[in-house]
Amino acid sequence: MLLSLLISVAMANDPDAGSGFTMMEIWTHSGWIARGVIMTLMLMLLAVAFVSVERMIAFGRARRQSMAVAAAVVKPLQAGEVDRALTIAKKEDYKASYLAQVLKAGLGEMNLRVDNSGVENAERAVEKAIGEEASKLKRGMTILATVGSTAPFVGLFGTTFGVINAFAGMASGGSGLGAISAGISEALITTAVGIGVAVIGVWAFNYFNSRMDKVKEEMISSEADFMDWAHKMVQASKTPMAGK
Repeated sequence: MLLSLLISVAMANDPDAGSGFTMMEIWTHSGWIARGVIMTLMLMLLAVAFVSVERMIAFGRARRQSMAVAAAVVKPLQAGEVDRALTIAKKEDYKASYLAQVLKAGLGEMNLRVDNSGVENAERAVEKAIGEEASKLKRGMTILATVGSTAPFVGLFGTTFGVINAFAGMASGGSGLGAISAGISEALITTAVGIGVAVIGVWAFNYFNSRMDKVKEEMISSEADFMDWAHKMVQASKTPMAGK
């Protein structure tokens, strides 16, 4: 945990742990509000870690399955075998693939009717599927954004009470450094932890937001390729009639 790391670093840098304030002593002298703030920040950090790991697994699985389904449907689509391509897209092995969901929506409409109306219906279905997959990709992003934007303020909440404790120490023990050091250290540690948690949250949010944008670009490109294939299918279905 971030707090344990700070404690170990501080104690390692302090050759005489018995003199002055170590991180452990700061924790000991902190009030219940400061401790509550630090524990809240630790919970926020755990939330960021959980979402980051879950999103990493989800993005990786979706990417692998999308590459697999793209390779599997190439030949059926080139041969105009809509039923076969649709069967592949519906396989349980590709349920996490964003490309499979897009193909399943479009091929489902094209399987009903291969004409201009079918193409229009397929385009609407594909756009809807892209929107739904984009919403799935955003899962957990609100947590990362919330932690990144609010963690510093949570830390400042503890800082405020640390400063109050410092002034209380001045009032009761005079204006010496020893009278205010506990309150000042309490104020600084909550600020430091809050900033650290916020930085991690913002980094994670920006990283997964970037990956989400790349996936959206892939889905839009796939939509263009699919619609081009659908129009060619309609033209191919009209060709025999034109030759009669």
